[in-house]
Amino acid sequence: MAVALQMTPLLMLLASVASAWGTHSRTRRDRTDLLNVCMDAKHHKTRPGPEDKLHDQCTPWKKNACCSANTSQELHKDTSLLYNFNWDHCGQMEAKCKRHFIQDSCLYECSPNLGPWIRQVDQSWRKERFLDVPLCREDCQSWWEDCRTSHTCKTNWQKGWNWTSGMNECPVKAACHTFEFYFPTPAALCEGLWDHAYKVSNYSRGSGRCIQMWFDPAHGNPNEEVARFYAEAMSRAAPRGHGPLLFCLVPLLLLWLLG
Repeated sequence: MAVALQMTPLLMLLASVASAWGTHSRTRRDRTDLLNVCMDAKHHKTRPGPEDKLHDQCTPWKKNACCSANTSQELHKDTSLLYNFNWDHCGQMEAKCKRHFIQDSCLYECSPNLGPWIRQVDQSWRKERFLDVPLCREDCQSWWEDCRTSHTCKTNWQKGWNWTSGMNECPVKAACHTFEFYFPTPAALCEGLWDHAYKVSNYSRGSGRCIQMWFDPAHGNPNEEVARFYAEAMSRAAPRGHGPLLFCLVPLLLLWLLG
């Protein structure tokens, strides 16, 4: 008899820890090097540190950032010199939508709290990326809600663009439609857009179990607690390899299914 699994917060959390552990096991980073780190990527600093002049939506990271002030300035331009990426490839993107993309870019470039999800890649412009970061559900929902009426022509923005002009253009025969056409659900947007950089969490902002794309720096950086939680979970599971983690997951899943 087929059983339809419904991902409860507990199952989502277990899956996130397992995903983070598996991701980390494929990188060159030492297991103790998961906190307060920067990715090995095109514009990232080698080590995080204070940046008093971070611009606008990147300012939450000014006390401890992996990005420079110049990088934060470029992230707010419609066509940034950082990657020559044009948000307005299907006409003018709405301001409320673009705000989320700038916040997403600031998190990518500036955050020192993504260590548990960093993995090695073989790309000309970076040696590391993050994968399956548990994004708080409200952050994903509001991103989708604010972008559903803007337009694009692709579901995966990580690859497949026409770069002949020096900036991203829609591939031949790729029609421009609303975001809602290409991304019918919030998860389709947040998980598909950057080739699974994010995994939508069932946890909410402030839970300590999901990464917030943006936060009020007056109340501290909540993502520090989240990174510590996953790093500690991975450290407990790591010494004996995958076995203990899987043996912990299987009984819990069976109990849930049979309960």
